Amino acid sequence: MPIPEDVTGDEIDKDVRQELQSLPKGLAEDVAKNLVMVARLIDEDPEGAYGYSRVALRLASRVAAVREAAGFAAYANQKYSEALAEFRAARRMTGNVELWPVMADCERGLGRPEKALDMAGAPEVHKLDKAGQVEMRLVAAGARRDMGQLDAAIVTLQSPELASASVQPWTARLRYAYADALLAAGREDEAREWFAKAVESDKDGSTDASDRLAEMDGVEFVDAFDEDEDEPEVEGERQAKGEAAAADDGEGAEKVVDGDVDGDEGDLKD
Repeated sequence: MPIPEDVTGDEIDKDVRQELQSLPKGLAEDVAKNLVMVARLIDEDPEGAYGYSRVALRLASRVAAVREAAGFAAYANQKYSEALAEFRAARRMTGNVELWPVMADCERGLGRPEKALDMAGAPEVHKLDKAGQVEMRLVAAGARRDMGQLDAAIVTLQSPELASASVQPWTARLRYAYADALLAAGREDEAREWFAKAVESDKDGSTDASDRLAEMDGVEFVDAFDEDEDEPEVEGERQAKGEAAAADDGEGAEKVVDGDVDGDEGDLKD
């Protein structure tokens, strides 16, 4: 797949670059460039990211960072079985548990919420950092909802991290998930409160909490561009009405087409 000229491969994380040092220099550069493209496209063009991840995987399947990138690209394309296999491979290579929550979410994607819940109670969870533990809680709550256990999902999300007034990278998503679970359970007033709290903490727009809150409040947004597009038509209608009035009064009027005066069309008659 083509690599843009502005991609050098030096953009990758230093830890990944260190992993690639086990490869011949030219090969390492090619793999690095493909990994950069995966990271660049995964949010806006998941299919494109997946394509680059397959190239990197073909070039260096024994590098843990490559297997991890391939896993996330497959995950972004809802290829959960493939993603889970890649995450497991990366974990075997590194012994790291940080992929545990996303592996559990793959189990959800495969229609196995019970397995995701088993993973949420596994010893590996205690080895996760705070961000990983919050992520695991979100996955567990999602699994409960998959099983129709709304009340249990709400209880799962109730935690010191949810109650904390400090804003962390995971705060908006945690509050959003809690609000969404409350709304699904019919607890609209509480849901509105937590959507509002999610908006307060969502500085980078990682959720659509503001849209959900507006929807609950019955606020409708009008696209300004649509209004602008309508204005010429309204003006045209006014022009037509003016010409008709002039015709009724017995006055001549030149036909106006797209704003230009065309004298060859002749005058309007009574």
